[in-house]
Amino acid sequence: MHPAFSVLFLTTLIGAGQGLFLALYTGQVYALAHLLPAQGPDFYVGGSVLALVLLVLGLVASFFHLGRPERAWRTATMWRTSWLSREVIVLPLVMGLVALYGLAHGLGLTARPWFTLAGLLPVDATLVLGLLASLAVYALYVCTAMIYASVRFLPEWHSPLTVANFILLGMASGFMLAAAYAAERGAPLVSFYGLWAVIFTLLGLVSRGLSLWRRGRITPKSSLRTAIGVRHQALVQLAQGATAGSFNTREFFHGHSPRTLRRVQGLFLLLVFPLPVALIALGHGLESPLAPLLAFGVQYLGLLAERWAFFAEARHPQNLYYQGVA
Repeated sequence: MHPAFSVLFLTTLIGAGQGLFLALYTGQVYALAHLLPAQGPDFYVGGSVLALVLLVLGLVASFFHLGRPERAWRTATMWRTSWLSREVIVLPLVMGLVALYGLAHGLGLTARPWFTLAGLLPVDATLVLGLLASLAVYALYVCTAMIYASVRFLPEWHSPLTVANFILLGMASGFMLAAAYAAERGAPLVSFYGLWAVIFTLLGLVSRGLSLWRRGRITPKSSLRTAIGVRHQALVQLAQGATAGSFNTREFFHGHSPRTLRRVQGLFLLLVFPLPVALIALGHGLESPLAPLLAFGVQYLGLLAERWAFFAEARHPQNLYYQGVA
């Protein structure tokens, strides 16, 4: 498949924004349970704004993928059957709940808890809004991943591993960004966020590695004979039947050699997994506030390469017919 850069930025930006919010809310819950130092409202307001900026940037990037952006609202009308429609509905919901979460912290609503759970956890408006936003965030991860995992005729995508990869890699980048944000604010949460970032990164390595292993063992269900409906055993395609490219050759193939795809896979395996983990460990040892930010930057570049490879790995059956070009 052809990796559209607008979709690469959409999925990686909103994934990091979702993960950042989950990191903020996790830190708040731990602090309310007296397992971490409590942070002031400004910490959560600033983090919510940063998460919201990433979500908005992802939404803006998605418009560059539309042929008729003025008709974008129509994508929400097929929510009963389309995962894309569900994503279009859930994304603004996540943005609204994240905004309300940050606003509630800014208004100081944490000072007036509604009740105490089990005599330990004070429940206030921010905790409830954070829980609702967290559920919406997970729903958005699933909706985004299922856009691709539900495509049955692309076995490279049609797997629970696709959903696992979107969730784990999004959370890894989000917690990595949370560590960088805590370091910039001077908050004593860098090690906490960094540890969880490493955990999610390693889990993402396992799930992404399994998806690569699985891809290498997929047997195509179609062949040149089934593509054109001819039963003859000896078929050789000498040309694609046209003198120039077309929508089919542009949108359903990435236009690069298998060697290029292998290089991109090697690049993202390096940038997404070992390098950020090493930088987080280095930052912890040297107590460097710059290392977590560098770790997030390196990992995000790797995620762009990973998402490019994710789309390029999918072998659309129509390319059997256009193999003279593809």
